[in-house]
Amino acid sequence: MFDFLDLEQYDLFGAFWTTVQLTVYSAIGSLIWGTILAGMRVSPVPIMRAFGTAYVHLFRNTPLTLIIVFCSLGLGQTLGMTMFSDELDTTGFRLAVLGFIAYTSTFVCEALRSGINTVPVGQAEAARALGLSFGQVLRIVVLPQAFRSVVAPLANVLIALTKNTTVAAAIGVAEAAALMRTMIENEANLIPIALLFALGFIILTLPTGLFLGWLAKRVAVKR
Repeated sequence: MFDFLDLEQYDLFGAFWTTVQLTVYSAIGSLIWGTILAGMRVSPVPIMRAFGTAYVHLFRNTPLTLIIVFCSLGLGQTLGMTMFSDELDTTGFRLAVLGFIAYTSTFVCEALRSGINTVPVGQAEAARALGLSFGQVLRIVVLPQAFRSVVAPLANVLIALTKNTTVAAAIGVAEAAALMRTMIENEANLIPIALLFALGFIILTLPTGLFLGWLAKRVAVKR
């Protein structure tokens, strides 16, 4: 069934490794930036709340493909942003990561904000009564509990991010979807190729979902 698959001609494992790298780097960046955005959205400073709200609504409602293409054409070609690399492939990869972070962080922010809302208000008030600043209350009291309550939603965001990495093929990043398109163009085996890559993404996402689902039950806050 898969006699068309020539690993010397098609770097299948390399393509999926690029997908994994896109997912990992984008997930780390999205978690950091999404946490900052969540802090802005619950901040007592009006201008920070306004920025966080505007950013989330703007990027969450913009198609991911448009964001990725803008990063490549707008930032890369028009503005000449090289992302600290002289190699075209590396620049494209890093610009794709930047686009994924800009988009996915909005979903991380909203998931985390819902977790913040589950923390009893009395705990934050007690912490402020002890003299802690807003940043200290958020970092020491609120966020640890919020993260524990949103492991499952963040797992869904991570799985969606893994599948969304296929959009990077639009700007020439050599990940799994780009290789699949090349194989479909060269080989007359559409269904087997589609099944092969579907299986690859199942292998990437299913164990992640099962592990994070188990972790969510283990760390859930008992109230």
